Amino acid sequence: MTIRVLLADDQPMIRASLRIILEDQPGITVVAEAGDGVEAIERARRTRPDVCLVDVQMPRLDGIEVARALADAPPRVVMVTTFDLDEYVYGALRCGAAGFVLKDAGPSLLVEAVRAAYAGDALISPSITLRLLRHLSTRGARITTGASPAHSLSAREVEVVRAIARGRTNQEIADELFIALSTVKGHVSGVQAKLGVRNRVGILAWAWENHLTGRE
Repeated sequence: MTIRVLLADDQPMIRASLRIILEDQPGITVVAEAGDGVEAIERARRTRPDVCLVDVQMPRLDGIEVARALADAPPRVVMVTTFDLDEYVYGALRCGAAGFVLKDAGPSLLVEAVRAAYAGDALISPSITLRLLRHLSTRGARITTGASPAHSLSAREVEVVRAIARGRTNQEIADELFIALSTVKGHVSGVQAKLGVRNRVGILAWAWENHLTGRE
């Protein structure tokens, strides 16, 4: 099934670059573009894409307001921005954004964020993930629910968790561990089920709480 994407950024060159990256991938097509927040909401409601890639800073309405407006709509919103300011990250996630990716994170992470959002998952750029988890832990907040002890994971699953905590994409994990991409996806799903978490953010939070990130 083709993933239908809307691009919202006030810079035409950025939109053109994102379109090239995404449409170079099988099963992804860009169905609409918008140059500001109001236009993004209107076109999202009209074209009903699966995923909206939205810049945080845009004219008329910013990306966070777009995410808030579309929170109960079919499209899932992924923030794509040059700015990783805490207020943007927390604001976006509180408004129901399904990911936060920096523009310099690279094409593979961008594509994975789109696929993750489409699958109902969430992906955050590795460079800001640990800072986000530290922020949550200092406030006593928890993303995980009913997490199981580490010994419930297999040795391979622990390797996958550590790789996720280092910010590796599924393809990078497959390359590092010399296993198939489908096998990695199976391990990630298995880990989520065992830990009782919904997505990679939950796995990261669990890894942080159980000292498996290797960066504390």
